[in-house]
Amino acid sequence: MPNQDERMWSGSEVEILARAVIRAPSVHNIQPWSLDLPGMRAELSERTDLSLPEHDPTGRDRLISCGAALENLVLAVRVLGWATDVEMPPGPGPLVAVVTTSGREPPSDRELHAYAAISRRRSHRRPFAAIPVASSILGPVIGQLPPGVGCRVLGAGDKDFLAALLERAARTIQRDDGVQRELEEWTGDWRSDGIGDGLLRPGYDKAGLPWAGLVRRASLVPDVRTLARRLDAESILLFCAKDDDRAGHLATGVAMQRSWLAAIDGGLAASVLTQLLHEEHVRERMTAELNLPGHPQLIMRLGYPDGHRPS
Repeated sequence: MPNQDERMWSGSEVEILARAVIRAPSVHNIQPWSLDLPGMRAELSERTDLSLPEHDPTGRDRLISCGAALENLVLAVRVLGWATDVEMPPGPGPLVAVVTTSGREPPSDRELHAYAAISRRRSHRRPFAAIPVASSILGPVIGQLPPGVGCRVLGAGDKDFLAALLERAARTIQRDDGVQRELEEWTGDWRSDGIGDGLLRPGYDKAGLPWAGLVRRASLVPDVRTLARRLDAESILLFCAKDDDRAGHLATGVAMQRSWLAAIDGGLAASVLTQLLHEEHVRERMTAELNLPGHPQLIMRLGYPDGHRPS
């Protein structure tokens, strides 16, 4: 029998690892990563050729997406029964992370539940059911964050402030020809299993919620009072990174996916917003007004599904 240094991933293992990575959420569903599987290693790299210069000029969302893919990759390796060592090389190169197997080890219950939730994760861009999310349900969602990432559950006053920012941002985005053109280019039809490049068009029609995703010209943007009332019916999480750099962005993606899968496992639905946080003055105001412990990276809205299948 070959030792671990000589062993290669089997065909079925390759399929499991690749499918887990493909199912990670990414900005505009562009899937900006590549996966190599030499020996018993898994190497995840960032694809900078898949860029969104209007929506994501700094590439922060692209790195957050890679972090989410890394979380899925680690879960898949663990469910295959391997212990893992994860290395994130410093520097600006394309290599995001190297996952190395280090012997046999059964996955934990949390890892099994999170892996099972990968195929059920979707972005829920419609209203949630009018059922409050108990703190006992939110606990596991925010209880497994990696070092360097924090999460704030927004209260009523925080949501009023957020509503004002979202309303102004939505109207600005509607008038931005570059952003609208780029969104149109990446809006199309997914395969039925939700895998493929581009966004599902029905999620961005007039019935879509402008605070639950990107805003199109035809989106119906509510006034601030109405928006605040609707946000008050949702659970809103704000993820912050201690360091606003490559490592912080990747860690944010890991945290986002870890929380999202825990939410799915708890019967919740979710969607993520980042567009607002591309405006530097908005990030500065948010940090000061909400007394955040780090740099704001993304907003996640949570709730119970309203009966519609998330897209």
